[in-house]
Amino acid sequence: MTSFQDCQALDAQDPLRSLRSLFNLPEGVIYLDGNSLGALPKTTAARLGDVVQQEWGQGLIRSWNSAGWIDQPQRLGDKIARLTGAGPGEVVVADSTSVNLFKVLSVAMQIAAQGGVQQSPARRLILSERSNFPTDLYMAQGLCDTHGFMLKLVDRADIEAALGDEVAALLLTHVNYRTGAMFDMAAVTQAAHRVGALTVWDLAHSAGAVPVDLTKANADFAVGCGYKFLNGGPGAPAFVWVHPRHANRPEPGVRQPLHGWLGHAAPFAFSPDYTAAAGIRQYLCGTPSVLGMAALDCGLDTLLAAEPLGGMAALHAKSLRLSDFFIALVDQRCTGFGLDIVTPRAHAQRGSQVSLTCGSAPAYAIIQALIARGVIGDFRAGEPDILRFGFTPLYTGFAEVWRAVDHLRQVLDTQEWENPRFNQKLAVT
Repeated sequence: MTSFQDCQALDAQDPLRSLRSLFNLPEGVIYLDGNSLGALPKTTAARLGDVVQQEWGQGLIRSWNSAGWIDQPQRLGDKIARLTGAGPGEVVVADSTSVNLFKVLSVAMQIAAQGGVQQSPARRLILSERSNFPTDLYMAQGLCDTHGFMLKLVDRADIEAALGDEVAALLLTHVNYRTGAMFDMAAVTQAAHRVGALTVWDLAHSAGAVPVDLTKANADFAVGCGYKFLNGGPGAPAFVWVHPRHANRPEPGVRQPLHGWLGHAAPFAFSPDYTAAAGIRQYLCGTPSVLGMAALDCGLDTLLAAEPLGGMAALHAKSLRLSDFFIALVDQRCTGFGLDIVTPRAHAQRGSQVSLTCGSAPAYAIIQALIARGVIGDFRAGEPDILRFGFTPLYTGFAEVWRAVDHLRQVLDTQEWENPRFNQKLAVT
């Protein structure tokens, strides 16, 4: 069994160790929840202060031009493109993940209603995984109800078998939010394309966590958030990518439906008639959140700082070593407590988290007991409930993983979770 001292030695030899210094991390806290909210980059506070005091305070409205506020969606989009295998000018930062999903799924449905990419009879079925993130399913259901489509949910193992000529679009989250199970994006996209269906990928739990190559996978659409592994802060703006073959489709009526002024070909002409901008810029809508964009910019720079050290491949390799180590320690030190690891052990099928079920013990109370000890993971309700631990290689070390499992063992061994205060549900779980 690896000792705590062995873990300290591993951390000292870690070629990515210097990246931890890019973050403000509270003393005495083991943070294993970067898959819900990334840690605070050290540059963010000063950057926001500069935007508020100088760009806004002194530059005032001039800063739309002088400070480049108006170009933020495309400039940050190009940074995200470097992390997701997209090309320059193919990604924009805007709105929320849900709003961007509304845009791209609407376009996919419009294409399908006109015969789809194979000019087949109109398709009216959206297919998704039953355990997909709920807001994605809610958005899809709302669109289906509005446009006369149907949403079909199947278990993960049944997705390929459910692909048929009636499927307009396959909507999936690349890394499952509950289990951390990861799809082979290229293989699944190919299977969808074989039957003429389009693919819509949610990258919320994979952008900045695992290597993503949207272009190589030949995907159709992708969306994702900025506040998890991209370290953009709570409520950070999201992003949207559209394959160039769909960005300027010639069919009349195939346009993203939120015709906001910044998606106009000439927004400052103030024409009463809408003319969509060329390419990905038409997926912009309203005025960008300048403060949110500035914070996200700092978060993206923490990831791009890893490029000289091996980039996303190196970060992913470390996250796998960290999660392998966590799994091994749970197997060794937490037997007899009813824990079950539901995250795939195979590297090709795993994101940057490990999820556990805990038998008859209340998962929520266990997580609260750990948080009280300074070990921050999180809880996800379902059947069964999930204990979830994220491994962000930018700032997580092996010694922290060792200590986290040690605390988990103590909480289980002493039944500390029985304390009534750990069983009182908070507004955010």
